[in-house]
Amino acid sequence: MRWDRFFDDLEDQLASEWEAERAALDTEAERLRLSRVSLRERLLSFAADRASVTVALVDGARLHATVAGVGADWFSALEGDGGGAALVPLAAITELAASHADLLRSAHPAPQGSALAEKMTFGFAMRDLVRRRVAVGVHLHAGRLLHGTVDRAGADHLDLALHDAGSARRAAAITGYRIVPYGTIARVQVDATTPVPLG
Repeated sequence: MRWDRFFDDLEDQLASEWEAERAALDTEAERLRLSRVSLRERLLSFAADRASVTVALVDGARLHATVAGVGADWFSALEGDGGGAALVPLAAITELAASHADLLRSAHPAPQGSALAEKMTFGFAMRDLVRRRVAVGVHLHAGRLLHGTVDRAGADHLDLALHDAGSARRAAAITGYRIVPYGTIARVQVDATTPVPLG
């Protein structure tokens, strides 16, 4: 009788050790999976859930917005206060705040974005603004704000015709021109009536 109990105890101990080993392997597999999740993938999850986030940017600004779409290296944010939309390069993000539930959900595999959106770079989005000829506010890393219309968008920079905020691009209204490298842009602001690329 004591031998039966002895073998039962050994079986229970072995089962516990197997369970602990399996849990450790599952934990390690989860750590490995998480190590491969990119910021872009998490933004895709926020966009799929239409989650509200607070985004801190390199220029010190904080956007309270809904992630509307995600491109290859940028995302579009619809600001909750009716402030319009912003196109934000991923490199300009210093931190993201979200609810705990949204944060946890975003760490799990996100729905795949479209193959086309994966190819839509920040330059592509800027070329769309060139085509639309809309007035924008270009917020730079250094905290400066340039108002104008994007005349041309190159591989790594844009040409901006400067004019007053809210006014149309007319020759008499132009106060100057700037070449702005994409790497210096914290966000490009468009008004609420302008449709933005949704990635």
